[in-house]
Amino acid sequence: MERDMMINYPLLENQSEANNNDNYKQGHTSFFKTFFNGLNALSGVGILSVPYALASGGWLSLLLIFTVALAAFYAGLLIKRCMEADSTIRSYPDIGERAFGNSGRRVVSIFMCTELYLVVTGFLILEGDNLNNLFPNLELEVYGVTFGGRDTFVVIVALVILPTVLLDNLSILSYFSATGVLASLVILASILWVGAFEGIGFSSKGDLIKWSGIPTAVSLYGFCYCAHPVFPTLFNSMKQKHHFSRMLLFCFLSSTITYATMAIFGYLMFGPKVNSQITLNLPTNKLSSKVAIYTTLINPLSKYALMLEPVASAAESWFPDYRKKRHFRIFIRTALVSTQVVVAIVVPFFGSLMSLVGAFLSVTASISLPCLCYLKISGDSLRSEKVLVVGTIVISLLIAIFGTYTSLVELVQGTVLRY
Repeated sequence: MERDMMINYPLLENQSEANNNDNYKQGHTSFFKTFFNGLNALSGVGILSVPYALASGGWLSLLLIFTVALAAFYAGLLIKRCMEADSTIRSYPDIGERAFGNSGRRVVSIFMCTELYLVVTGFLILEGDNLNNLFPNLELEVYGVTFGGRDTFVVIVALVILPTVLLDNLSILSYFSATGVLASLVILASILWVGAFEGIGFSSKGDLIKWSGIPTAVSLYGFCYCAHPVFPTLFNSMKQKHHFSRMLLFCFLSSTITYATMAIFGYLMFGPKVNSQITLNLPTNKLSSKVAIYTTLINPLSKYALMLEPVASAAESWFPDYRKKRHFRIFIRTALVSTQVVVAIVVPFFGSLMSLVGAFLSVTASISLPCLCYLKISGDSLRSEKVLVVGTIVISLLIAIFGTYTSLVELVQGTVLRY
């Protein structure tokens, strides 16, 4: 998903500098370009896991993706209203500060940074799984310790990505990240081609409902709609801000149609045997499968550094006396990537990790926090709509509680069985 525009604002305490920048306040982006940027923010690796989400909950759980999309869209509208209520708000952390002071800013920033850190870690898991699927017999021995192919690929990918994380100027990478929408469409088209013309077909019946898998399903659906920290940036950049709500509606409609299409046809193709990444089910000897897999591999590489930058900047801000020194920046960023490699190797379960991110972080940051901030900022002026806002908060908290519990159980059980 993705959150490719997050790099446009810092998550630090000195956000007031941006508030005083007149050029930053001036919007110059057209409706079409803002729509493309918003759709790019909502389109990401979540498309690979929606068939697994549908398989976890059964056919009726497909209704949940529309429920989550509706709640996330409503939360996006509330973010717009919060910004309209105070012209000094320039970013998502600003909304938290406007509502709950410095504590609100810190909470919002912590959720955002943690989410980004784990999503980027999921990129390493995704790359390792898919490369191991393409080249299953690779092993690496270091000082008598043998590493399996998947773990080896995780290390190799991290080494390839590390130089981009150390760059001082990431503007070049932002051009590559704009391919997110096209990449999602290519992946969808390639997988549909495999099903239609490569002998797999769409004949799996599946289950109507699987109650035990509902928390996993709704958590993964929530992961697909976690671009809300980007919305203030999109709002500020838009030339005609009164069209923002319509733009947002088109973004959610387009992304939801894409996600639902992938979920339905992926489940019809592989049924309950679909993996947490549908690309792992594809026959690697087919050209269309290779197109889907290689597109999946290339897309996260272009986004890794952009998404990790706010986390690295926040970490560097903890040491103000050293943050401007080149060697210190290299140390912090190398340490971050190294810890992510360790997490990706120790907890190599893409579906469970993304489910945890979706339930605990994405749903909280994208639905619960906007609603809470809107309640606080609106105050007594909020009347008839208060029931709807509170109801949305309750639903998001239920998703967070049950989804987080289920995801943690799956992660712990999977890790114990692996070792």
